[in-house]
Amino acid sequence: MELYSEALGDVMVARIKGDHLDASTVEDFKAAANPVIEKSMKIVLDMGSLNFVDSSGIGAIISCLRKLNAKGGDLKLCGLSKPVRSLFELVRMHRIFDIFETSDEAVAAFARQ
Repeated sequence: MELYSEALGDVMVARIKGDHLDASTVEDFKAAANPVIEKSMKIVLDMGSLNFVDSSGIGAIISCLRKLNAKGGDLKLCGLSKPVRSLFELVRMHRIFDIFETSDEAVAAFARQ
Protein backbone atom coordinates (compact mmCIF):
# COMPACT_ATOMS: atom_id res chain seq x y z
CA MET A 1 0.00 0.00 0.00
CA GLU A 2 1.48 3.29 -1.10
CA LEU A 3 0.26 6.84 -0.74
CA TYR A 4 1.36 9.56 -3.15
CA SER A 5 0.73 13.12 -2.10
CA GLU A 6 0.94 16.51 -3.74
CA ALA A 7 0.21 19.96 -2.39
CA LEU A 8 -2.41 22.09 -4.12
CA GLY A 9 -2.13 25.37 -2.29
CA ASP A 10 -2.72 24.62 1.38
CA VAL A 11 -4.49 21.31 0.61
CA MET A 12 -2.62 18.02 0.42
CA VAL A 13 -4.07 15.51 -2.05
CA ALA A 14 -3.06 11.97 -1.10
CA ARG A 15 -3.69 9.24 -3.66
CA ILE A 16 -3.88 5.62 -2.56
CA LYS A 17 -2.04 3.20 -4.81
CA GLY A 18 -3.56 -0.24 -4.39
CA ASP A 19 -6.84 -1.97 -5.06
CA HIS A 20 -7.87 -2.87 -1.51
CA LEU A 21 -7.70 -1.43 1.98
CA ASP A 22 -8.29 -4.24 4.42
CA ALA A 23 -6.75 -6.00 7.41
CA SER A 24 -3.74 -7.07 5.32
CA THR A 25 -2.89 -3.53 4.15
CA VAL A 26 -4.19 -1.26 6.90
CA GLU A 27 -0.91 -1.00 8.82
CA ASP A 28 0.95 0.02 5.65
CA PHE A 29 -1.77 2.60 4.96
CA LYS A 30 -1.44 4.07 8.46
CA ALA A 31 2.35 4.22 8.16
CA ALA A 32 2.05 6.03 4.82
CA ALA A 33 -0.70 8.39 6.04
CA ASN A 34 0.92 9.53 9.30
CA PRO A 35 3.62 11.75 7.72
CA VAL A 36 0.99 13.40 5.51
CA ILE A 37 -1.25 14.04 8.53
CA GLU A 38 1.65 15.50 10.49
CA LYS A 39 2.45 18.00 7.70
CA SER A 40 -1.04 19.05 6.66
CA MET A 41 -4.26 20.40 8.12
CA LYS A 42 -6.38 19.91 4.99
CA ILE A 43 -6.19 16.55 3.25
CA VAL A 44 -8.09 15.06 0.34
CA LEU A 45 -7.83 11.27 0.23
CA ASP A 46 -8.24 10.07 -3.36
CA MET A 47 -9.54 6.51 -3.16
CA GLY A 48 -10.00 6.06 -6.91
CA SER A 49 -7.81 2.95 -7.17
CA LEU A 50 -9.61 1.06 -4.38
CA ASN A 51 -12.10 -1.65 -5.33
CA PHE A 52 -12.51 -3.05 -1.83
CA VAL A 53 -12.49 -1.65 1.71
CA ASP A 54 -13.33 -3.65 4.84
CA SER A 55 -14.13 -2.54 8.37
CA SER A 56 -10.46 -2.25 9.34
CA GLY A 57 -9.89 0.00 6.32
CA ILE A 58 -12.81 2.21 7.33
CA GLY A 59 -11.40 2.30 10.85
CA ALA A 60 -8.02 3.47 9.54
CA ILE A 61 -9.65 6.28 7.55
CA ILE A 62 -11.68 7.32 10.61
CA SER A 63 -8.44 7.35 12.61
CA CYS A 64 -6.95 9.78 10.08
CA LEU A 65 -10.01 12.02 10.39
CA ARG A 66 -9.77 12.00 14.19
CA LYS A 67 -6.08 12.93 14.14
CA LEU A 68 -6.78 15.81 11.79
CA ASN A 69 -9.83 17.00 13.75
CA ALA A 70 -7.79 16.94 16.97
CA LYS A 71 -5.44 19.55 15.53
CA GLY A 72 -8.17 21.57 13.83
CA GLY A 73 -7.82 19.99 10.39
CA ASP A 74 -10.18 18.10 8.12
CA LEU A 75 -10.25 15.16 5.71
CA LYS A 76 -12.33 14.88 2.55
CA LEU A 77 -12.67 11.78 0.39
CA CYS A 78 -12.96 11.49 -3.38
CA GLY A 79 -13.00 9.00 -6.22
CA LEU A 80 -14.85 6.20 -4.44
CA SER A 81 -15.65 3.27 -6.73
CA LYS A 82 -19.23 2.09 -6.84
CA PRO A 83 -18.67 -0.88 -4.45
CA VAL A 84 -16.72 1.27 -1.97
CA ARG A 85 -19.30 4.06 -2.14
CA SER A 86 -22.07 1.50 -1.53
CA LEU A 87 -20.26 0.21 1.56
CA PHE A 88 -19.75 3.74 2.90
CA GLU A 89 -23.46 4.44 2.48
CA LEU A 90 -24.45 1.10 4.02
CA VAL A 91 -22.49 1.81 7.20
CA ARG A 92 -23.43 5.51 7.13
CA MET A 93 -19.88 6.79 6.63
CA HIS A 94 -21.22 9.27 4.06
CA ARG A 95 -22.65 11.14 7.07
CA ILE A 96 -19.21 11.41 8.70
CA PHE A 97 -17.07 12.19 5.66
CA ASP A 98 -17.46 14.78 2.93
CA ILE A 99 -17.31 12.68 -0.24
CA PHE A 100 -16.69 14.10 -3.71
CA GLU A 101 -16.41 12.66 -7.21
CA THR A 102 -13.06 14.29 -8.00
CA SER A 103 -10.09 15.67 -6.11
CA ASP A 104 -10.68 19.07 -7.75
CA GLU A 105 -14.18 19.21 -6.24
CA ALA A 106 -12.83 18.23 -2.82
CA VAL A 107 -10.04 20.83 -2.95
CA ALA A 108 -12.57 23.48 -4.01
CA ALA A 109 -14.76 22.54 -1.03
CA PHE A 110 -11.90 23.45 1.32
CA ALA A 111 -11.76 26.90 -0.29
CA ARG A 112 -15.45 27.43 0.49
CA GLN A 113 -15.02 26.71 4.21
